[in-house]
Amino acid sequence: MKTVQERIRDFEQHQYDERLMELYGDKERLENERARYIGALKMYESLYGDEPVRIYSAAGRSEVSGNHTDHQHGRVLAASITLDTIAIAARTEDGMIKVVSDDFDIVPVDVTDTVQNEPEESSASLIRGVVQGFKNEGLDTDGFHAYMTSEVIVGAGLSSSASFEVLVGTILSYEYNEGRVPMVDIARIAQYAENVYFGKPCGLMDQCACAIGGLITIDFKDPSCPLVKKVNTDFDAFGLSLCIVDTKGSHADLTHEYAAVPAEMKAVADYFGKEVLRDVEADEFYENLAAIRNRTGDRAILRAMHFFAENERVAQIVEALENKDKQGFEYGIVASGNSSYKYLQNVFAASDPQHQAVSIGLALSERILKDHGVCRVHGGGFAGTIQAFVDNDYVSDYKEKIEQVFGEGTCHVLKIRPEGGTLVLG
Repeated sequence: MKTVQERIRDFEQHQYDERLMELYGDKERLENERARYIGALKMYESLYGDEPVRIYSAAGRSEVSGNHTDHQHGRVLAASITLDTIAIAARTEDGMIKVVSDDFDIVPVDVTDTVQNEPEESSASLIRGVVQGFKNEGLDTDGFHAYMTSEVIVGAGLSSSASFEVLVGTILSYEYNEGRVPMVDIARIAQYAENVYFGKPCGLMDQCACAIGGLITIDFKDPSCPLVKKVNTDFDAFGLSLCIVDTKGSHADLTHEYAAVPAEMKAVADYFGKEVLRDVEADEFYENLAAIRNRTGDRAILRAMHFFAENERVAQIVEALENKDKQGFEYGIVASGNSSYKYLQNVFAASDPQHQAVSIGLALSERILKDHGVCRVHGGGFAGTIQAFVDNDYVSDYKEKIEQVFGEGTCHVLKIRPEGGTLVLG
């Protein structure tokens, strides 16, 4: 294992360029990524000294289809993206986990004291939850110290928290379990940390997409053992670029809006004595619509309608991808976006109707793109980002025009990344 100074020298001499290309897939990014890793190493040295270190990364994610289906044990289509969180780390074996994340000094976590009675919205709580998740699975844990830095936009639907959790789990896997913990298991542990320790009722899609890598479809019918399948397609052959536009809305203080989505869907399932909508037949739902409506109210009905259609739509979009059917893929993306807007109703927060940045982003994108691409709300919704699949030869036009409204640097042109949570350099 090489020391911090040895790693810096190797980066400066371009010895890791091939590894960076494997992760980021863009020669134009090499100089910036090289500088980013060198900067992280220098920060680590200022905090902990020049010592042998490993370097880790966990991807951000982009949901392609399956909007709010995972928490109902449905299907999703998602991708690891080339915005990530990286860590310079070394094991300490003193029982303490000490992390500085960008300019935030996280409270140290004692791995022997990870019981938590109440959820707590803090980074330390997420670390504590991941450690406890490892213990629950009978895996080894101990201390490490790390410096982390992230490109994943906070509060913008790209799963910055999931990327952080997966990164902590990846470090523990390699430092104390020989790197043998399956990434699906790390994803489940990360979800446990966010649900139980942080108090956010997310599904498992975010963590799986950040952890596993590539373009994947996941079936959560049995959430204890989700079926993860790599989608067999060359997405680049479609001639489309994935653009994520940050509309500058924050997810802060919107937990109640997110929580209402699974709660209302489960209220419909409860009518049939089921816990989740995946266990309810769509035909039976429609046959009992009037009675369910009297019990749950209208929005729950509409959100259930979204689930049943979106769950089937995922399979249709996957089929279009594998058949190299660009038109079918784009049709599915538009249908998914329309359903999210009209039925799921997660494009803006009902509790804050004066702020509708995502709605404006979608309206502008449709006007700019015309027949050059398609767009939809991205991720959990309510605030944050939109997603656009744009013809490669029109990306610069789209980026220029959308950034006139949301600001320079708000349109991120991304690639799908083959690795999720990973050891970059051992």
